[in-house]
Amino acid sequence: MKILIYGTGGVGGYFGGRLAQAGHDVTFIARNAHLKAIKENGLRVNSINGDFVIQPAKATDDISEIERPDLVILGLKSWQIKDAAKKLKSIITEETMILPLQNGADNMEKLQEVISKKNVLAGLCKIYSKKEEPGLINHFYLEPEIIFGEMDNEKSDRALKLNEIFNDAGIKAMVPDDIYKAIWKKFAFIATVSGLGGLTRVGIGKMWQDDYLQEILKKTGLEIQAIAQAKGVDFNEEDVAQLFQFISGQEMTTTASTQRDIMEGRPSELENFNGYIVEQGKKLGIETPVNEFIYRALLPMEKEARRS
Repeated sequence: MKILIYGTGGVGGYFGGRLAQAGHDVTFIARNAHLKAIKENGLRVNSINGDFVIQPAKATDDISEIERPDLVILGLKSWQIKDAAKKLKSIITEETMILPLQNGADNMEKLQEVISKKNVLAGLCKIYSKKEEPGLINHFYLEPEIIFGEMDNEKSDRALKLNEIFNDAGIKAMVPDDIYKAIWKKFAFIATVSGLGGLTRVGIGKMWQDDYLQEILKKTGLEIQAIAQAKGVDFNEEDVAQLFQFISGQEMTTTASTQRDIMEGRPSELENFNGYIVEQGKKLGIETPVNEFIYRALLPMEKEARRS
């Protein structure tokens, strides 16, 4: 299968690396020093499941060089999706599948504003990984998993075949009965811990250990649940209980990627997380005071990061 990894960071680098390791024709979109290192030394992946190197690795920063892919995996940030979709229009066919794996609850909708609905799959991933240095991806925690499906939840032939390809490459994958529920479960976790983590500058476990901060985390999650249910997503009380249980099991120093972006002064997904909940709350007539405080408190830093 011809696969394009658009965004070779912690997510795209890891999953693309596994697919290339399994023998698929994988091309990586990367930039600057990261691209140079991949071309010179291959794509190096350090993983709790075993280190490996893809050498040589096909990598470029010029999308016009790409052969028409069967599958595009988007490893960009959620706020970069529309620009990527505009560039992809020139190289995809009617049969190309585009799978967004970044955090966020409305990635599919963003893609459909630019690209035909029939090209778009819905998806998410579970992994703790990051670009450690140019050419090096570090997968440091959690068994990686891809959860994806058709936007109408049909168990289509292409979805089942892609699931088989992922599994054969050693990637845990599944096509759930309700992809929207799965997306919102992941979104609720990442949006709950990221913003408050950006404010407190401590790990998820430390936030949960503090009674006051734990209560803020819970209120953040409950506001997200209210928005999900108002949008018709089956994100119920059992799911919320599982969310809080999962947060409670995180290590003291564990941080989410958006929290790290905020702490390091990089543009983040704040607008697509707490900002999205605030925006949807206003549209749906639902109060989201905790998410709004977190969003407003971080917004000046986010604007400064984008200016620089």
